[in-house]
Amino acid sequence: MSAPIPRVAATGAKIPLLGLGTWDLRGRTCAHMVEQALRLGYRHVDTAEMYDNEREVGEGLHASGIKRGDVFVTTKVWPSHFAPRELERAARDSHARLRLREVDLLLLHWPNPQIPLADTLGALCKVKRDGLARHIGVSNFTVKLLEEAVQLSTEPLVCNQIECHPFLDQSKVIAACRGHDMAVVAYSPIARGGARNDKLLARIGAAHGKTAAQVCLRYLVQHEIVVIPRTSKEQRLSENAAIFDFVLSAAEMREIAGLARRDGRIVDWSYSGRARWD
Repeated sequence: MSAPIPRVAATGAKIPLLGLGTWDLRGRTCAHMVEQALRLGYRHVDTAEMYDNEREVGEGLHASGIKRGDVFVTTKVWPSHFAPRELERAARDSHARLRLREVDLLLLHWPNPQIPLADTLGALCKVKRDGLARHIGVSNFTVKLLEEAVQLSTEPLVCNQIECHPFLDQSKVIAACRGHDMAVVAYSPIARGGARNDKLLARIGAAHGKTAAQVCLRYLVQHEIVVIPRTSKEQRLSENAAIFDFVLSAAEMREIAGLARRDGRIVDWSYSGRARWD
């Protein structure tokens, strides 16, 4: 990667626009992919306690030889640990597995209506004040929950990590984030591979010498949405990173925007707000 990955600013945080998602990566594969991504030029790695791979993410981070201060590390607390004492314990356990003194960003993984949001956010803010996280935020929060969280939090919330790709209309949530100077971080940004089969994205890609997946990622980063594609293949790391050397035209951006549907979600929300793995 010839040039540093651009970053997006959000209430004090500077988040690299491209990161490595690690959902479903396990064992040596996970550690290797993290190490290779960082050696290739990635400077953003996303994990979570529920992924059961924080230890391997830490191994890859340390094996890469990249200075800790140059890498933006995100992890997430699972809803079953949203009670104040449990949240702090979960955060410290994540640090131990990652072998880090602090993470750059600590998120609430999903909403949990069984525990008052005020209590959870109070604990999350305390974790930040105690130096366990440089920044805090949320994930999978609706517009209504986002507004409530902003009002309750005594520390800046820097992002909302959500499912986001051209096939899903997330315009309302994105607008709410923008209104509070929060970054949008997109998981499943190529719709778990679905973008690769889209004829429109392929046609636009051919005009730029790029793949449909690269066009999909470029569309999001051109909107200053952070993308964290997950891959277990080294060649995909390079492909996903080669999105900063071309620009989509206004007409192409409009065409891609036309793919969005309200029912375009691919991630199962049936467990939203409930802890299935507690």
